[in-house]
Amino acid sequence: MELKERFLKYVGFDTQSDPESETYPSAAKELVLLNHLAEEMKGLGLQDVEVDANGYAMGTIPATPGYEARPMIGFIAHVDTSPDMSGANVKPQVIENYNGEDIRLNDSLMMRVADFPELSFYKGHTLITTDGTTLLGADDKAGVAEIMTAAEYMMAHPELKHGPVRLGFTPDEEIGRGVDFFDVKRFGAKFAYTVDGGFEGELEYENFNAAGAKIEVQGQNIHPGYAKDKMINALQVIAELNAMLPPCQRPEHTEGYEGFYHLISVKGEVEQASCDYIIRDHSREKFEEKKAYLQKAVELLSMKYGEGVLKLTLKDQYYNMREQVEPYPEVIDKAFQAMTQAGVTPIVRPIRGGTDGARLSYMGLPCPNLFTGGMNFHGKYEYCSLDTMKKAMQTILNLAVLWAD
Repeated sequence: MELKERFLKYVGFDTQSDPESETYPSAAKELVLLNHLAEEMKGLGLQDVEVDANGYAMGTIPATPGYEARPMIGFIAHVDTSPDMSGANVKPQVIENYNGEDIRLNDSLMMRVADFPELSFYKGHTLITTDGTTLLGADDKAGVAEIMTAAEYMMAHPELKHGPVRLGFTPDEEIGRGVDFFDVKRFGAKFAYTVDGGFEGELEYENFNAAGAKIEVQGQNIHPGYAKDKMINALQVIAELNAMLPPCQRPEHTEGYEGFYHLISVKGEVEQASCDYIIRDHSREKFEEKKAYLQKAVELLSMKYGEGVLKLTLKDQYYNMREQVEPYPEVIDKAFQAMTQAGVTPIVRPIRGGTDGARLSYMGLPCPNLFTGGMNFHGKYEYCSLDTMKKAMQTILNLAVLWAD
């Protein structure tokens, strides 16, 4: 099956994950595509194919005879799409030989180069866009399609010399649970790559250190006409706390390696309220400083309003994978070489977010992230370049060969 055909088929599956669910996977519809991938792997002749109790679909491309002792490497992608926008009834539009100009998605919606200047890079490419009513699902069905098409090629071309290659497809990455139950030992690879990046040439092995914070405030509601020196307005306490955090350290004012505090929700009334933050920084030292600063702010307000008014729950979520990947420079060196052989200029940049690879790296599987060609993830302006997808697939093939050297 051609890469384009496979990708268009996969985006037809509604695999939106559900952050409110307590099941795993969070949505049963994710399993429809995961089971389909397992059957497809079996049909291609892969070995050890399974979908385990937690929904992870895995399979092995056997080594070329004589190369069985080469290190097993893995390629991993997630099947779920973001809860931010519907992924049902996706109607992709294919634009051959893109002219570099604004793209009309539907009668009322235009994707403008002025708003998305990266479009200029893709002039002459075949682009696949949304119709402006759903997301596309290139995040990460582009990665899934690239891995599966590379697998089909390897199975059909025994002259390609490679060691054992392990494939893994995961649910629930978009809601932060993608590798909660991933069995690294069972997966068996020594090193792996998530295929979940964006712009052509992206190679990512640095990401944020991440924590989540929840502050619950127990207020004291008194009739406002008689509230002097009695009322504790829980909403005002939250507003006061937020004002204590540095405004320059908000997402809208940061870039590159700069971290932030991001207020993501406020709920409640005068009597009781709560808020949630995510805390991010590439530097472990600055990350710890940010957490300590928030704790001090809560302590100060607790001294002002009294014991039991504020409760802080602070939990680390993931860490910068660089600490786990750098001891194995060959993982990055081979990615550079594989991209160059595919005609791609490697672009090393920090991820201003996280990937399954970050957590996997701390679980004992060093796992940098490769580009897919998808852009503008999680919304109606999502698109991908078929030309770049082909280069991503070739990068995967090149890596399989390079690890067999």
